[in-house]
Amino acid sequence: MPLDTLKIKKEFPPIPDGVYLDSAATSLTPLAVMDAELEYYTDFRANVHRGFFKEAVRATERYEEVRKRVAAFIHADPEEIIFTSGATESSNMFVRMIDESAVVAGERMEILSTVMEHHAGLVPLQQFARRRGLPLRLIPMKGVALDYEEGAQMITKKTALLSVMLASNVSGAINDVHLLAGLAHREGAIVVVDATAAAGHIPIDVQQLGCDALYFSGHKMFAPTGVGVLFVKRELLEKLSPSVFGGHMISHVGEQVSEWAEIPSRFEAGTKNIAGVIGLGAAIDFLERHDVNEIHGHVKELVTYAVIELEKIPGVTVIAEKDPEKNIGIVSFVCAWAHPHDVAEILARDNVAVRPGHHCAILLHAALRIPASTRASFHLYNSKNDVDMLVESVKKACAIFTQ
Repeated sequence: MPLDTLKIKKEFPPIPDGVYLDSAATSLTPLAVMDAELEYYTDFRANVHRGFFKEAVRATERYEEVRKRVAAFIHADPEEIIFTSGATESSNMFVRMIDESAVVAGERMEILSTVMEHHAGLVPLQQFARRRGLPLRLIPMKGVALDYEEGAQMITKKTALLSVMLASNVSGAINDVHLLAGLAHREGAIVVVDATAAAGHIPIDVQQLGCDALYFSGHKMFAPTGVGVLFVKRELLEKLSPSVFGGHMISHVGEQVSEWAEIPSRFEAGTKNIAGVIGLGAAIDFLERHDVNEIHGHVKELVTYAVIELEKIPGVTVIAEKDPEKNIGIVSFVCAWAHPHDVAEILARDNVAVRPGHHCAILLHAALRIPASTRASFHLYNSKNDVDMLVESVKKACAIFTQ
């Protein structure tokens, strides 16, 4: 059954006149998520894992219930879920945990990633490689997707760590992580997946993907800002040392040394974003109520329609995975006569919200030999009418710069 976008929009605060096509930057927030956060602040505002008064107990119970919800959402165990401030902290935290532990050792080791990566995933790897004196190699692209043949050749016994996106935040391309993870594990490598662009668009199953770690932000899947998730497989997590220190993450403190709490507590120092975590739980409830598979089915139609209509415009080149089955809902494009910033500014005058720039993926754009692009990203509240407004505004923008 097709999604009723008019009905769905009523589950959000009133959307201003115009079209919101920037969900890849941050999604809109459902009223149910806002209500869940407000309930925490008004009904049981307290810290977690500290007190025994009723508000503290309730806050802790809700916090840990969300951990279970997140675990079920990605097919993991609750003890493998660490709450963070977002994908950037998750990525940095995981790399530091690996760096400070003995799980990556040996002089002939290499770090492997892709030219497609978001800077939140790539830059921490660069710093890790520099500190360790290890080479960082990047799997190239073939068109707007990864070059899997080249990637298979690059995964060797030297590969210590493979970091790969589940889906591109520029082209929308869904990567075959299962294939790459299988090849990497055959050589004894650790595999970490950036699922930030994919979360809320396609089902995520860490068992099926075969990864050792995976992370994503909440704010791109209807949750509040400032909350994210880092999953690490228990077998690996037990071997890792914490990278952030303070309250809650210890079991004992001596004058010179301290002992760590059990997992996952040892990786959650201090007071976390409790309201954000509770909002994340409500966002997952929202997603499951609408069914992620149904959402992807809806968005596939919008991708197909947008690609067809944009490619009719003279001077426009579409930068997107054109197989809708393999696209999470992103269509980027360039106009031959205009910079993406100029295009986006003209679209903004028509109340069409898109993002211009390199989208924190400079290497991907370099691989495509373009400096930047304009990105339209779709979600369950978008419709074909939104695509029509986008296309008409792009036509106007391109016409202005051909005069």
